[in-house]
Amino acid sequence: MSTDYKFEGWLGLDAGSVDGKMQWKEFEPKPWEETDVDIKISHCGICGSDLHTLRSGWGPTNYPCCVGHEIVGTAVRVGSQVKHIKVGDRVGVGAQSESCVGRKGECNECATSNEPYCTKHFAGTYNGVFMNGGKSYGGYALYNRSPAHFAIKIPDAIPSAHAAPMMCGGVTVYSPLKHYGCGPGKTVGIIGIGGLGHFGVLFAKALGADRVVAISRKSDKRADALKLGADEYVATAEDTEWMANNKRSLDLIVCTVSSSKMPINDYVSLLKVDGTMIQVGAPEDGALTIPAFTLIANRVKLGGSLIGSPDTIREMLELAAEKGVKPWVEERPMKDANQAIKDMDAGDARYRYVLVNDH
Repeated sequence: MSTDYKFEGWLGLDAGSVDGKMQWKEFEPKPWEETDVDIKISHCGICGSDLHTLRSGWGPTNYPCCVGHEIVGTAVRVGSQVKHIKVGDRVGVGAQSESCVGRKGECNECATSNEPYCTKHFAGTYNGVFMNGGKSYGGYALYNRSPAHFAIKIPDAIPSAHAAPMMCGGVTVYSPLKHYGCGPGKTVGIIGIGGLGHFGVLFAKALGADRVVAISRKSDKRADALKLGADEYVATAEDTEWMANNKRSLDLIVCTVSSSKMPINDYVSLLKVDGTMIQVGAPEDGALTIPAFTLIANRVKLGGSLIGSPDTIREMLELAAEKGVKPWVEERPMKDANQAIKDMDAGDARYRYVLVNDH
């Protein structure tokens, strides 16, 4: 069945596309299945992962590639086997759009709502390959086709421009905060106050943490962090006493920094005995070292976390609607996507750019 709309978007054709050289072209979505949904995209957040992928920073990208996995729009075609979405619904898709969930021999992770950790198959919303052989194209586009299991209805209380960056950026920090017990009685540190980090502060407060400490290199984001809800701010490059003043003070740390050169031993030293540090930033400049002696001496844990399952995204959106979580976004026209990714790469976003289609 052909559609009366075309799948067109910004395609990266090589690693130089990250320098604002994406080209607007038509592309072929995955072959249609009756478990799919077509989405007319209204909004798509710009994620750091988009830049890593455009430049082949995490490994060779399968060009041409249309990035964007913070998608919100309207369902315009819904497969006959889809029960939770109907045409006209406002839905979102995050960083994952397929796993083995619901298929014969479904893995234990998918059976327990841990789809991001599927042991058999993972298709990213872009630069991935679906089980039917189709290629995944993301949200810097007019339309998106994805398996409907990974399409989430957006609560009425959340504007589309706010919901879009929650689909990846928001859930990437919400998931470890919730999983590792952020809530009343806990002191929580968020390292890196950018697109992910600002969500970390917002969701740590929404989950009821007693004290939230925003940690960054410089003091230029102090006012923003406090306005977002942080109780304290630490500028590690400017405060010579930051370690002495904050050692063993945090129950949980979520680190959003994507650099192998960060002082990870110092960060781990901020944990109380039995505390946990979770890394969500993925460096492309080398591996992180393991601060073995500090882990041993303080009986602390160092771990990682990958995005969030559809159920986790729904849970996050319900909390955001209930608590009035409002990310700081700047809307940019879809036609200006090349300039927007250059501005994102330059660190100008405060704190998330969201591309908006004018159709």
